[in-house]
Amino acid sequence: MTDHKIQAIDAVVNIFNADALAHRPLWRDQFLGEQMRVGEDTRNGVELDEMLRRMDTAGIERGFLIATKCGPLGHPSCFHMPLEVVDRAIAAHPDRFFGLYGIDPTQGMNAVRDLQHAVEDRGYIGAHGYPHWFEMPIDHARWYPFYTKCCELDVPIQFQIGQSMIYAADYPIRSVGQPITMDTVACDFPELKLIGIHVGIPWTDEAIAMAWKHKNVYLGSDAHSPKYWPENFVNFINTYGQDKVIFGTDFPVLGFERTRQEIEDLNLRPDPKRKLLRDNVIRIYGLESHFD
Repeated sequence: MTDHKIQAIDAVVNIFNADALAHRPLWRDQFLGEQMRVGEDTRNGVELDEMLRRMDTAGIERGFLIATKCGPLGHPSCFHMPLEVVDRAIAAHPDRFFGLYGIDPTQGMNAVRDLQHAVEDRGYIGAHGYPHWFEMPIDHARWYPFYTKCCELDVPIQFQIGQSMIYAADYPIRSVGQPITMDTVACDFPELKLIGIHVGIPWTDEAIAMAWKHKNVYLGSDAHSPKYWPENFVNFINTYGQDKVIFGTDFPVLGFERTRQEIEDLNLRPDPKRKLLRDNVIRIYGLESHFD
């Protein structure tokens, strides 16, 4: 059974209600249904009340909602989730959701200014990027203005690392998320809180090496079922990397309840489990005042 004494914080959540689905292309059904085996009851959309019910059942106190940017604006296979969609969800449930600003590096300084606006005026707590969708690895120069702004704002940035998981028939997405690309960025921006999400598969050992080497590099455990996490990743969470990994689902890719239960089944030690599920993300994102 899930240990509800620990109320988890899910750092990677995709809003999936009707408001959000209006902005997502139809390949989502192919990806979630054929590739990820997500149930029809989720693929058809999950309104906020039902999402919160599922979170409550799983012992998840809060979620980070992403205003996702998947590829250049205007391409039929790509989409940008409007900030207003995330804003409405946060306004409806301010005690349950935080916002992450999705970055489109092709928009240059306009997007840098939008990031600042999202943090300073809309209360967003960090940034999020998908290198694959833009075929720009994490150490590409076009991401660098965003790193500078994140340092100025003192907010973390999440990046998908590992292989590209999504296929779209008319928009092949190459895997440019090798974790080693975080190395140069972490050296160039030692103040930046850089989080590599999605476990880093199939380069998980490389991801672990980056988090071990750099004080400012962290990992996210989302998008891959804990049941199938590489043994070295579980050991890292449970021992010398216990301060370095944060919990996530990448909902709807993974369901809240199943993910929580599979973490319980790993039999992590109590302190590392609590750090994974809750303490690390509060510290990294500076959210202590929200959880007094």
